[in-house]
Formats: sequence, structure tokens, C-alpha cells
Amino acid sequence: MKLLLRIVGFLLLFAVLYTAGFLLFVATLPKPDTRMPHADGIVALTGGGARLDAAVLLLEHRAAKRLLITGVFETTSKEELARRFHGGERFACCADVDYTAEDTHDNAQQAAEWAEAHGYRSLIVVTARYHMPRSLAEFGAAMPEVRLLPYAVEPASIDMNAWWRRPGTLHLLHGEYAKYLAALVMTSLHKKDAVSTRHNENTSKAGLAS
Repeated sequence: MKLLLRIVGFLLLFAVLYTAGFLLFVATLPKPDTRMPHADGIVALTGGGARLDAAVLLLEHRAAKRLLITGVFETTSKEELARRFHGGERFACCADVDYTAEDTHDNAQQAAEWAEAHGYRSLIVVTARYHMPRSLAEFGAAMPEVRLLPYAVEPASIDMNAWWRRPGTLHLLHGEYAKYLAALVMTSLHKKDAVSTRHNENTSKAGLAS
């Protein structure tokens, strides 16, 4: 009986902490940005027209040197993107398209390689506000030495007003919260593995040097 009560108590505590974490997650989502940030590069994660509208506008207003659009369908050309999202001369010369990324983790890896290839030390990250926490977690793990400037947009299809009364929005936010927690766990494990690898390499070099 005592064991059962402990299990029930643990489950209730977990439910309370999980719910509190979810409410904090929603309450602290970044607001849509109206300022004009400046950085070396811009990375837009596909998943809605509002993201690319904002990213192309930032590029055309010279908020950064280049733009990377990551996670584009293979059948979508750069020329089509320019037509759909009003890309001008800056888009023609200074926008790159990634067709390989299939999820946020891939987006971060492709952005890290792109930033390294161009020698960029700061990036404007453009994505939906509900998606920003997970994006920053993945991007931060992939390129810890690059300064990330979040630029959140509000998709027209999502109404955050009284979100708890809207089953579709509630489902979306809860799913994103679960993915965010998973991303935190995975990036934490990745950091530990990286630290352990560097420690072993340093130990090995020290042994050879002695």
C-alpha cells in the first residue's frame, strides 16, 4: 500500500511539474519582433509563409550579408521562392537554399556548416514564435560560439489569444513543448559527449607528450 501511495504521489508531482513547465513555456514564448536586427547572416526555417516573408524582408533591408533558407522541398526552385516572397536583387545574389534538412536538428546542422563556411559569428534565426525555443536549443548546441538573435513571427493560422480554448492550438503547443524537452535532453547529452571526447583527447595528448 505504501509503495502504491508513493507511486501515485510521484505521478501527481510529475503531472504538476510538467503542467507548470508547459504553462511557463507558453508564457515565455517570444513576441513577434518588429525591430530591425543586424547580424552576419540570416537563417529561415521553413514551415510557413510568414517565416520566409520576414526573412526575405530582412535580407532586402540589409539586416545581414546573406540568407539561408533551410528545409526547402526539392521541387521548389530559388526562382519560385523569389516570386512567392518578393525577393529582389539582394535575394538573387545573397540567398542560399538548403534542400537536405528534414527537421529542426537538421536545420541547425546545415546552418552551422553554412555559418562556418562564410565565417559568420552572428545569425538572425527566423521561425514561428512557438518553434523558437526548440530552434535556439538546437542551434545553440550546433554552434555554441555563434551569437543567435531570435526573430519570431506569428503564423496567420495560429491564434494565441485564449489558446487554451482552442483544441488545435493547444495540441500544437503541447506537441512543441514535448519536442522542446526532448531537444534539451538530446543537446545536453551531446554536450556531455563532446566534453568527454575533448577530455580524452587532451589526456591522450598529455600522455604522448610525457
